[in-house]
Amino acid sequence: MKILLILSVLSSILLADDAASLQFSGVEVTYKGKEISVQRHRHPACKKVGITPHNIFGGELAAGDVPRECKRSIVTALGTTQPMKIDNEIETVGELEVLKFLQVLEFESEKYALVDARDSHWYEEMTIPKAINIPHSDLTDDEDYYEDYARALKLLKIKKDKNGKLDFSMAKDVVVFCNANWCVQSVWAVKALVKMGYPKHKIFWYRGGMQDWTAAGFTTVKP
Repeated sequence: MKILLILSVLSSILLADDAASLQFSGVEVTYKGKEISVQRHRHPACKKVGITPHNIFGGELAAGDVPRECKRSIVTALGTTQPMKIDNEIETVGELEVLKFLQVLEFESEKYALVDARDSHWYEEMTIPKAINIPHSDLTDDEDYYEDYARALKLLKIKKDKNGKLDFSMAKDVVVFCNANWCVQSVWAVKALVKMGYPKHKIFWYRGGMQDWTAAGFTTVKP
C-alpha cells in the first residue's frame, strides 16, 4: 500500500466535491507568459447530443448526424494496449487527476512535473499545457547522449553525490504520459525512472495520454 499517497495532492481527487465540475470550470495556468484556461471545450451544438447507443456506436464511433464539432476522429489500429497498472506501487491516473495536478503545478513547479515522455517530434506537434518534454530515451545513462541525460536529471531535481550516486531526496512528483493507452513510450519512461531508483510514490502514470485528453476536448498547445 502506498501510505504516502495520503499526503499527495492526487490522493484526494476522488473525494473532492468539485472534482467532476473542474473539467468544465477549468484550471487557470500560465503558459509562455499568458493566462489560459485548461478545460473541456464543448461546442453549443454538442449539448443537444444525447448519450445513446446510436450516437456513441453509430459507425465512426458517432452517428453521421452528430454535428462535426462534437466528434473526434481517432486511430485505433496503432500500438499495443497497455495494462491499467504497470506497477503495484505506481498510481494510474486519469484526466481529472491531471487537471488537479495542473492546478497545483501552477504554484509548485519546483515540486511537481508533468512529463511528456514522447520523442520530441511528437511533443513539438501538440502536448498538454505546462508539460515538459523528457523523451523516455533520455532517462538512460548513455555516454553518447550524456547531455540529454543530465538535462533530464536537472529537470526532475535529481542530484548526484560526490560518489556519483543519484540523490532523490528533492526529486519532483511526476505525472508521465505519451500518446494513448496503446503507447509504450510512457511505460518505458516509468520503468527507466524505477530502474534508476526514483521513488515509486513520486511517480504517477497517465495511461490515456494525448488521445484521451484530446478526445475529451481538453486544451492542447503547440510548444
